[in-house]
This record gives sequence, C-alpha cells and structure tokens, in this order.
Amino acid sequence: MNFETELKKITKSVEEIIPLEELKGKLVKSSKSGRPLRVKYGIDPTGHDIHIGHLVPIRKMRDFQDLGHTGVIIIGDFTAQIGDPTGRDDSRPPLTLEQVKINSEKYMDQLFTILKPEQTEVRYQSEWFGTMGMADVLKLLGKFTLAQFMAHDTFRNRYEQGLSLGMHELMYPVLQGYDSVAIESDVELGATEQKFNILCGRDMQRYFGMEQQIAVLSPILLGTDGVNKMGKSLNNYIAVFDIPADKYGKVMSIPDSLILNYYSYATSFDSDRLEEVKQELAAGINPMILKKRLAWEIVKLYHGEEEAHKAQEGFEKLFSKKEIPDEMAEYEIEQSSMKLVQLLVQSGLCATNGEAKRLIQGGGVSLDGQKIRAYDAEIDITDGAVLRAGKRKFLKLKKVQGPAH
Repeated sequence: MNFETELKKITKSVEEIIPLEELKGKLVKSSKSGRPLRVKYGIDPTGHDIHIGHLVPIRKMRDFQDLGHTGVIIIGDFTAQIGDPTGRDDSRPPLTLEQVKINSEKYMDQLFTILKPEQTEVRYQSEWFGTMGMADVLKLLGKFTLAQFMAHDTFRNRYEQGLSLGMHELMYPVLQGYDSVAIESDVELGATEQKFNILCGRDMQRYFGMEQQIAVLSPILLGTDGVNKMGKSLNNYIAVFDIPADKYGKVMSIPDSLILNYYSYATSFDSDRLEEVKQELAAGINPMILKKRLAWEIVKLYHGEEEAHKAQEGFEKLFSKKEIPDEMAEYEIEQSSMKLVQLLVQSGLCATNGEAKRLIQGGGVSLDGQKIRAYDAEIDITDGAVLRAGKRKFLKLKKVQGPAH
C-alpha cells in the first residue's frame, strides 16, 4: 500500500488531525525505520456495556493496525476513580478498584470484536501512577496553569455557573496527558470532546523532551433518535452485545438524515464505497433500501454474514407479515406477578417509568399479542410469554427458581 493510500485510510471519517503535517512525517519515518507507530486510546471502565458510538475511535485504531501499527489501550484505573468531567455539568461518582477491574475485563471483550489482539497492548495507569508520591504529582501539576484549564469549556462553564468543580477533576487531563509520556504514544485517538485532554498529552510530552503525539479526533455518533449523543440513559443506543435482531431493528429505526453518518462511522466502508452511498442519496434512492444494507453491514461486522441474513429475514417477516421473531432476548424472573411498568424498566425495554407509562397508554405494549393499556396493571408471569414494547422490541419471559438476573 502506497503512502497516499495509507493516508487516505487514516484520514477517512476523521473530524480533525492536529497537526496533519506531523502525522505525515511520522508515517514516513515509521515506513523507513520499520518501527510501528504506537496509537493510544484511553478508556475509563465506568460500566459494563459499550455501544457502537464508543467504537468510532476504536475503528480508527483498527485502521492503523491494518497498516501494521500497534494499538495501545489504556485502562484508566486511576482516572475512573476521578471520573472524566468533560461535557458534564456535575461530578461523576468515583468507582472502586474492584468495579474498575470487573468492568475493564468486559470492555476488552467488546473492543476485541474490532481490534486485532496480536497488535494490541493493554496497559493500566496503576503501572506508573501506583508508584508515584506526592512530590511526583505536584511536579506534574506544576507543568500547567489554572488559566489553561479555565480555557476548557467544561471547566469554565461550571465555574461561571457556580456549579461544583472539584480540584480532583482538574487533575484528570493531567493524568491522561502523562499516560502519553508513560507509553510513549505517537498518536492519540478520541472524540472531538476529548480535544483538550489529548492536547494536554502533547504538552506533557514536550515538557518531558519527547516527540509529541498527534491528535486524531473522531466525530461523536448521534443516537438512534437523531438528536442526542448516543447513550444508554436516553435509550438511543446500539450495544455491541445486542443480539443481531435488535441491532438490525435499531438501525432500521434511525432517521434518514443519519444514514450517511452511520455508514461513515459505524461500518468499515472505505472512501470509495462511501462515495457510492453519497451518490445514491443524491440520486434520490429510497432511504429504506440504504437502511437495510446499513443494518445488514453492521450486524455482519459483529456477528458474521449468516447472522446478518437471519436478522434481515426476521425483520422482513416481522414487519411485512407482522409476525413474532423466531429469536429474541430472554428475561429471567422469579416473581409470579409484577407491575407492568416495573417489568418494562427492569428488563431494559424502557429506560424510565415515564417512558413505560407513555408507551402503555399509547397502546404500544402487549403480552402474548394482547394489548395492555392500564399503566398500573399487574401481570401474571407465565414461562415463555412474549412481552412486546413498541414496534420492534420483544422479550421472552423465563420463570426461574431463586434470585432473578
């Protein structure tokens, strides 16, 4: 692969590269020396699930790996105990080390659906921060000024609005920046909202007399509602571990305005194939055709072609003939009866009680084909009963003995 082709692959679907000319220089130098670039991405394992929005920078890491470079995943076992304040109006609750350990193992299982394990290093911040004393920490803090941090939108906005801003939160970019020194990163990946933190890494490397890393910033993927950033709390996300039928159905639910966005950031399409999609959209192709292709591609990416075909067939069967899908998630439950609202929320079919009540009152909930319109209804739990919420969410109830999970 020639240099221009490599550069085209790396710059595809990227919002900003800082600075681009330095990246070109690093690529040329790497090619001549045979030393792979070290491409860094840090995660704070604050939960168990990863959605496809989290994987936009990870796809870029895979692009680098395909070109022979090394991906370095930093597990933020220190920063997760602080909580990244970026884009938040309040402080994140800190995690225990045990929570971080459990979450990070589950995170990596999901990241390896995209990354090549043989070209991936997994490093923990405790490797370098675990041996630091107070003098070392103060030395790091002394390399930055308060004025620099007040230029950060998140910090400045919270300060000006009189909202809580802990001193420990100001340390977050410093710690993330030192990670780049510790692992000698050549490139750091992240979403556009991480720009300040990643540039802190460049500054930190310069303070330590190192060659500075390149910031490769990816856009933020909007959720299936087409309005908000993808997130579990808004129930507008597509999880890596969603079953194929759910992935397919969620992609089919996105507004037409997101079709090109999802092709660009949620698939492995190269620039030429993306150009074909753009031309088809410009020519006025039926958006449903493109959505079906998109849904098939995304399912194939995580589950293979056979499961993609099954998901597509299941979708056609469900919406053309209005039948129940052959495969659906199961929810284990111990109780013999339960409030319908409680069941919808606990099973994950609805994000909040309010959403569940609205869906019930709108006639969007049924049990074994029978609509239930009373939001305060208590239903009897029958093993194998099918609970439907909305047009495409199905759940098979499974009675179990002992605690449900």
